Formats: sequence, C-alpha cells, structure tokens
Amino acid sequence: MLTVVKNQVRVTLLTTKYALIREMLNKTTFFMNIVFMMLNNACFIVQWIILYSIKDGIGGYQFHQILLLWGIAASTFGFSRCFFYKAFSLSEVIQNGKLDSFLIQPKNVLLSVATSEISTSAIGDLIYGYIMLFISGFSVPKFFLFTLFTISGGLILVSVTVILSSLSFWFQKADMISEVGDSLLTSFATYPEGIFQGTMKILFYTIIPIGFINYLPIQILTKFHLGFTILILLISCFFVTFAFTIFHLGLKRYSSSNLMISKI
Repeated sequence: MLTVVKNQVRVTLLTTKYALIREMLNKTTFFMNIVFMMLNNACFIVQWIILYSIKDGIGGYQFHQILLLWGIAASTFGFSRCFFYKAFSLSEVIQNGKLDSFLIQPKNVLLSVATSEISTSAIGDLIYGYIMLFISGFSVPKFFLFTLFTISGGLILVSVTVILSSLSFWFQKADMISEVGDSLLTSFATYPEGIFQGTMKILFYTIIPIGFINYLPIQILTKFHLGFTILILLISCFFVTFAFTIFHLGLKRYSSSNLMISKI
C-alpha cells in the first residue's frame, strides 16, 4: 500500500514538474504573469490601509490579521492552482468526454487530470501569500503552520471543486454549480469573519468550508490551538477522501468521446 502511494506521489510530482517546464518555455511571459499577479493582489491591500487609518478594528480583526487573511487566501488559492489547476476545469473535461487519454495513464485518473496543467499566475499568488506572512510578523513556528494551512486549505479548495465538478457525470450543465461554488469560496476569503453573522457563519463551517480554509487558521496563527489544528487536518482529509469517492463513483458512468489525445 505504501509503495503504491509513494509511486502515485512520485508520478504526480513529475507531471507537475513537466507542466511547469512547458510554462517556462517563454520565460518573459512566465515571470511577467507572476509579477503582475503579485502587484494585482497588492493593490487590494491599499483599501484596507485606508480603512484601518479610519478605524482600528474591522470585524474583530487587527491590521496584522488582515495581512494574514490575505496571505492565507492568496497562498491556498495559489497552491491549488499551481499543483491541481486542471481540477478547476474538470466539468468541461467530463462533459466533453476528454478523460480517455487520462484513463490509460499509469496513475490515479483524478490526479492525472488535476496535475496535467499549471497556472503561472498562481505562483504569484503563492509567493504573495508568504510576503504577507513576513510583513505581518514572521516566526519559524508561524512559517511552518502557515505552510501547513496553505496545503490543507488548498486541498479543501480542490476537493470542493472536484466534488461539484463530478456532478457532471450525472447532470448536464453541472459546471455552473462548480463555478458558483468556486466563486463563493474565493469571494468570501478576504473578508474578516466578524462581519458575518448567524446563518452565514454556519455555512462557512459546513457547505462553504471557508472557515477551515481561512478563518480558523487565522485564529491559530494569532494564538496557537492544537485542537483546532488537528480539526483542520481531519476536515482536509475528509474532503479529499470524499472528492476521490465521488469522482470514482461518477467515473463508472463516464461516456467516452473516442478522442485519444496523448499527454506528454
């Protein structure tokens, strides 16, 4: 079992490596995409600087927590799109019968699809997240926790998208559901938790798990809590397992389009 997992991880890393190499064929475009994404993210911080010059606390967050919030939001987004970019167009792959070439590859089908492409601009998001961490107040323990939450949050983002996209095995136009879900996760990610009340908070820790991606990690980075850290890891494992389960159940219903496109 461990050998199988080890081989899957090794092949997945190789796939990501070759996807990155393809993106770096045009080095100028590659680096410009990264830089401009970082500048784009930095522009949004300006509005918070203005707001905090007027008011000390917003939604229970101090300014350094806003920096952490933007950092974890950017890094989880970047991680998910760096390593699993194709997962965010999984509905289109399923609906157009383009899974054929992935079915014959010697690794897990879902991993084959998800890691077949990489988003260059997402690297800028990932780097920007760590810049926010350093500005907000760096420490070695916080760095490792931030990295842990970047991975767990990114995996939850990918898992939710895979779960919603896998509905395309059963329903037409399920891509709209996936797009809405992805939009909700990214739209609320950069706002302080305290501005939301009642039903919204319940949704953030259930159907729209932004609480486990952003809000709970911010609490832990501000004041460490072992129980909450373990909870985030368990929730992340649950979503990943659920995503693989739903996808493979749907895969049994897959109809080929007879399109054989080699993946190199």
